[in-house]
Amino acid sequence: MILLQVPDRRRSADVLALGLAADGPLLVDIATEVLPVQVAEAITRYVTDEKPDAGAGSLATITMPGSVPSTVLLVGLGAGTSRELRIAGVRIGRAVSAGPESRRYCVAIDAPEAPRSQALAEGLVLGGYRYSLASTAQDSLHTIDLVGQLDHAGLSAGDEAADAVGWARDLGNTPANELTPQRFGELADQQLSPAGCTVTVRDEDWLREQGFGGVLSVGGGAAARPRLIEVSYRARRKRGAAKPRHVVLVGKGITFDSGGLNIKPAEGMRQMHTDMCGGAAVLGAVQYAAMQKLAVDVTVLVPAAENAVSATAMRPSDVIVHYGGRTTEVGNTDAEGRLVLADALAYAVAKLKPDALIDVATLTGAMKVALGTETAGFFANDDELAGVLAEASADSSEPLWRMPLEQSYKNLLDSPIADSRNDPGSPGAITAALFLQQFTGDAVWAHLDIAGPARASSDGAVASQGATGYGARLLGRYLELVSAG
Repeated sequence: MILLQVPDRRRSADVLALGLAADGPLLVDIATEVLPVQVAEAITRYVTDEKPDAGAGSLATITMPGSVPSTVLLVGLGAGTSRELRIAGVRIGRAVSAGPESRRYCVAIDAPEAPRSQALAEGLVLGGYRYSLASTAQDSLHTIDLVGQLDHAGLSAGDEAADAVGWARDLGNTPANELTPQRFGELADQQLSPAGCTVTVRDEDWLREQGFGGVLSVGGGAAARPRLIEVSYRARRKRGAAKPRHVVLVGKGITFDSGGLNIKPAEGMRQMHTDMCGGAAVLGAVQYAAMQKLAVDVTVLVPAAENAVSATAMRPSDVIVHYGGRTTEVGNTDAEGRLVLADALAYAVAKLKPDALIDVATLTGAMKVALGTETAGFFANDDELAGVLAEASADSSEPLWRMPLEQSYKNLLDSPIADSRNDPGSPGAITAALFLQQFTGDAVWAHLDIAGPARASSDGAVASQGATGYGARLLGRYLELVSAG
């Protein structure tokens, strides 16, 4: 874990990370504030002679035994864009977290605008992220002093955004024997209630009374019973001010997906404790909104269930009655995510009256085939909503690509005995979106399929191995844009 602070006075450091821009000289004016002049000059000569790579995230290490600092990290900033500063911050954070806590660390980088300071802080904190349940694992806290031209509000926002992502990663990385639907709700309450949110966890009896047939069917085969997690954040209203817009975020919360009776192969099942990363993303986003006190009302719904195999599991050929009465023929029990999302979307439209409705899910392998593992696909029935999401994607550097909500494929959803079927086949990502659209009524709606970037097999420039927390920053930025009007 990394703690950022801006000291009141300059302090010596054992390790100094110094930004190196691609299109300019070393920032000697910053360096001389934290280094003896002769050391700063020596580093400048090194840069001139060795010409180290200044691409974003590149790292050159200079050791100077007997000096203070004894280690200087020259970190490439590229052109100094927000995206590049975030990458540089992650590289620094990883280097710092690999060292002993007892060392004093300082980062000297100029990022005077709020978005750039925020990106730098996000990277530094996310670079220190670790998740381990090994008996030898130890919690560590590394404190970094920040110097340079920095925006303090931006640093604070970046710290909060990284904290939201870290929590989303923790949720996604938690094994399914620990993160049951009930435990999922308990953790949401523990984290979000102190932040000023109202958290309500609906149990199986409530789901049955309300007619959440999709959630109950998907969770019917598991010993750990399903839940609906509902989180409400309401903006502080100033007298005479216009009513804030109301955004409802729905996140898929499948805490483990065996595939049900249409069971997955062993290799395909290995990472299925991360099938609730959509739910983790929307919870992280509402945490960010609450901590930043954004001027937007947010409701989060996470239909949580475990898709298991047992005598009470749903079967192919079952017909489900969803919230609101629409029916679905189950053709494949491994197309379960859309079944739980359908209930939550219908509930949101009927009860919550959103100005915008967005669902987020690790929904289809087809999207991963189409866009790979770093870009999510999204569908929207409203161009303005699509535009704001695209802007949030660019600002947060969480890649998002709009896909066609092609109505000509709608007939593939036809069922001889129900309103639709859950396994319409190829093109799988599009038909899944069309299935969900039938539960959104007249709402302004978007569907984010994050099957690719929600999990990673190794550390990336920003993402961590395992659950990546993808979507928490993107949706947090989206809420900021809505808040700003």
